[in-house]
Amino acid sequence: MRIAGPLAACAVVAGLIGASAQPALAAGSTGTAVRTVAVRTVAVRADTGAASAPAGVRARFAELANLTTGTVVWSRSSATERPMGSITKVMTAYLVIEAGDLNRVITVPKGIVAYDDKFGASTAGLRPGEKLTALQLLYAMLLPSGCDAAYALAAAYGPGTAAFIAKMNSLAGTLRLTKTHFSDFSGLPDPTEYSTYSTARDLVSLGRDAMKLKVFRQIVATRTYKLAKTATHPKFTWQNLNPLLGKYPGAIGIKTGFTSAAGDCLLFAAEHGKQVLIGVVLDSSSSPSGLNVAAADATAMLNWGLGRLPAAGPPRRAAGSFRLSAGSGRR
Repeated sequence: MRIAGPLAACAVVAGLIGASAQPALAAGSTGTAVRTVAVRTVAVRADTGAASAPAGVRARFAELANLTTGTVVWSRSSATERPMGSITKVMTAYLVIEAGDLNRVITVPKGIVAYDDKFGASTAGLRPGEKLTALQLLYAMLLPSGCDAAYALAAAYGPGTAAFIAKMNSLAGTLRLTKTHFSDFSGLPDPTEYSTYSTARDLVSLGRDAMKLKVFRQIVATRTYKLAKTATHPKFTWQNLNPLLGKYPGAIGIKTGFTSAAGDCLLFAAEHGKQVLIGVVLDSSSSPSGLNVAAADATAMLNWGLGRLPAAGPPRRAAGSFRLSAGSGRR
């Protein structure tokens, strides 16, 4: 059995309350440039509680919204374009699931070796020549954030990686993600740290669309996926890197992310009775234990947001303090 290595991923979120446009910082490989951009109208929930924002959130860019209605509960710099690391894989999965034929057998291509080695990418432990179904590769991509699995899916569904990336950008346009662009299907810095980017608002919107897909929702809520050995591949066990699953009551996904430019990121969702919140934090931390910070940010936002929603269903269990072991490592 091969164990997945560390993973590269993150997303970014920014704040905008009650405005349809605001200045945005567009990061480039040599610095940042300021420009004013239009932001699509989003319903924003007025503050009704004593606290107008969750306390202690360290992420520079963030947004929290109602997953069902899209109503924004709170945001911070949510229209600012940022790299988002492996949260990019949400779009890759969305495109594959929409294309269908998830039982098709895909041969892992030779190209994964040079691709993973070039960037020191996180992998699911795949090797060229192994054969897995598209559905199995989706688990390999979304749980341990396997860039090797993302490469195999992109090559098969493009067909070819360049064609697949073009489809990603076309789909972004269809989904009205007006401040999102992809140059890579994993979120790796190819060709630059800032050539794949999005905003907190766009990522929450993408997350809402993806969570409408039953297969996607099932995968991102899975904590451990085991694949028995066959004649075409070895035994695999993939652990979900999402630090909220199994720790935060009602957590149902979605995706971690990290690159040196993006910092630690987390796209997340949690249920409370009939209410479901979705949020994202980008650039929570750049330290080795930064995913703990992103998880703490998400916990603070969910506790605050769920406390402000109308009561629905049984009372929510207290989330308590969030802790991860110091040896969690990189995503």
